This record gives sequence, C-alpha cells and structure tokens, in this order.
Amino acid sequence: MKLQLHWQILIALISGGAAGVLWPGGTPYLSWLGDLFMNALSMLIVPIIFFSVVSGISGVVNTGEDLRKLGFQTIGLYLLTMLIAILTGLILVNLIQPGSGIVMPESLAKPSVEYRSVREIVTGFVPKNIVDALSNNYTLPVILLAFLAGLNLPKLPPEEKKVLTHFFQAGTGLTMLVTKQVIFLSPIGIFAIVMKQFSGTSDFLLLIANMLKYVLTVTAGLGIHTFVWLPLLLRFGFRVNAGQHFRNMSVPLLTAFSTASSGAALPATLEAVERRDGISPKVTNFTIPLGSAINMDGAALLECVAVIFIAQAYGVELTLLQTGLVAFTSLLCAIGAAGVPMAALVMMSLILSVVGLPLEGIGLVAGVDRILDMMRSAVNVYGDTCVAVMVAKLENEKLPIDID
Repeated sequence: MKLQLHWQILIALISGGAAGVLWPGGTPYLSWLGDLFMNALSMLIVPIIFFSVVSGISGVVNTGEDLRKLGFQTIGLYLLTMLIAILTGLILVNLIQPGSGIVMPESLAKPSVEYRSVREIVTGFVPKNIVDALSNNYTLPVILLAFLAGLNLPKLPPEEKKVLTHFFQAGTGLTMLVTKQVIFLSPIGIFAIVMKQFSGTSDFLLLIANMLKYVLTVTAGLGIHTFVWLPLLLRFGFRVNAGQHFRNMSVPLLTAFSTASSGAALPATLEAVERRDGISPKVTNFTIPLGSAINMDGAALLECVAVIFIAQAYGVELTLLQTGLVAFTSLLCAIGAAGVPMAALVMMSLILSVVGLPLEGIGLVAGVDRILDMMRSAVNVYGDTCVAVMVAKLENEKLPIDID
C-alpha cells in the first residue's frame, strides 16, 4: 500500500532528524539532494507566479459588466480578510518569537540579507530588463508584469485574446504538472535538508520545542481570525448572526478540515451558502468558486508566520519594511496559488526569495505542515463563506441570518 505524500514527508522529517543526530558525518554525502530539491523549487518560482497570476487576473477582468462590479467587491473583501489574517499572524509571531533560541549549525550560518530602502524596493518593481528579471528570479517585478498582462489581456482583439488566454491556461497546466513531479521528490529533499540542520544542532530537543511553538502560534492565529475577527466583521459590519452562520457552515468546514482541501469542500460550500444562509445563486456561484481560487486567509497567515519563524531561527532580524514586504508578497502570491500542489511549500519559497532568506529553512516547518494544512484549509473555506455573506449584504439581499 502506497503511503500518502504527507506521511512520506513526516517520515522523512523524523528519519532525517535522527540521521543528523546519529550520523552527522554523513551530511556532506547527502546534502546535495536537499540543494537539488531547493534548486528545483526555485526554478519553478517565475513560471508559477507568471502563469497563475495572469490567468487569475484576466479571468476576473474578462467577466461581463454586470459581474465586474460584483467581482471587484468580492476581490476587495477577499483582500481585506487576507490582510487581517496576515496582520494577526505577524503580531503573534513577533510576540511569541517561536524561532528565537534555535542554534543553527555552522553549515547553515546566518545568511547575508540585503537591507533595501523604500525607494529601492519601489523602483525594483519595474525592471530595466524583463529578461534579466525573469532569469534572476526577481519575484516582485515578475508579479507586477503578470498583473499588468492579466489586466490588459482582455482588451486585445478577440482572436488574439483567445490565443493568449489558451496559452496562459496551458502554461498554468504545464507548470502544475512539473510542480507535481518536483513535489513527488520532496521527501528525499526534505530528508537531506533536515539531516543537515540537525547534524550541527547542539540541542535538537530545543529545536523540536521551537517547532511546536511555531505550530501553536499558527493555530492561535487561525483561531483568532476564525472566532474573533471574521465574526466581528459579520456582526458589526454587516449585521448578521455570525454564530448562526458558523453553524450553517459546519459541513463544508468539516469537509475541508478532514480532506485538507478547500477544493474538495467546494460542492458542500456552495450548497450550504445558498440553502442554509439563503444567499442568491448569482452571488454564491460567483463568490465561492472565485474564493477557492484566490482567497487563502489561512494560508496567507501561515506563510507569514513561517517566514518570520525561519528568519528568527537563522538569527535574522527583519526590518519593519522587510516585514511589510513579507505581508505584501503573501497577499499577492495568494492569487492563483490555490491550484498549486503543496501550495504552502511553493508559496513559502517565493516569499523567502523576496527577502533573501535561505530556502533550506523550509525544512524546519515542512514536517508539521499536514496538521496545519487541515486547519488552514478550513479557515480558507470559512473566509470564502464570510465574504459571500458580505457581498450578499452589499447587494441588499435579505438573509435568514440577518439580525433584526
């Protein structure tokens, strides 16, 4: 019987840690496997960003005039809820400091992070040479280029638009296939990375304790977002019964949690939002599928916490500007990332590359990703349903969950 990928990664984490502690001398012989895996992830950064963002943005802009207003309302609310989730994660990870105190091995010494001014970051968005930006994995210019391409693609003549739309859709599909093949080899790469990390760590029990603190930090952030901020938005911003809405969404939330997939919960989400919350099919059929593609409250929160945790573990103190860059990149990368296999791992590599942190840091958090994946998938779905309610209220719909 073939083990599922998340179990393979968990075994790789445990066995890699044990190998690093018991056979530290073997690290030079196997570390190249981790380097190979990280290089493969880095190789995918530009095509994933470019194809997925262009396809996602052009798909929304290309909607009819009657749906365009609905689309921009929906996207605005999705961005708002993701921003709230990101800020919650940033506050918690800086208060709890789950990565502080980890002693990394000499082979993974403190990286040299380039500190840039606001002017340098802003001017860096527009590259002097597009080919140079693409070839050197300069993430921010690629994101900007993809946004501009996605916004302007629907304005082309019909024939040209059809050709380019098919091209970007095919590019997205091809990139996903290659990504799946790279992710298939992730247990080998993670084994080598974790072995390298544990081989020179003087106190591996402290490292494990810090990883547990990281899990608790993410869990606390997801809980606060789900049970505090979103209900407050619904109750005071849109005058609906947040508790009743949460109970109505029990089936899709349990489906997302048990499968660790917001896509698998999509049919149950559509039914619950329309039948139990009483939202019109027009709003439901637009907001929920769109949310499953671009809204990732839970994932955005987790990525920010993970990147700051990795920075703390390496002893890198990110400036306020760099922290803002992490939040901003997390927000942008969420669009289109829902279709990426093991999206958390890939998104994390994108954000780490933006602030110059080593991709090897992913090994610190990859082993605990499964349980967090279940929680963040449920939060992603709940965020979608909350935005559907908000949009319905903006469209002046009367709902059974309204507060009289």
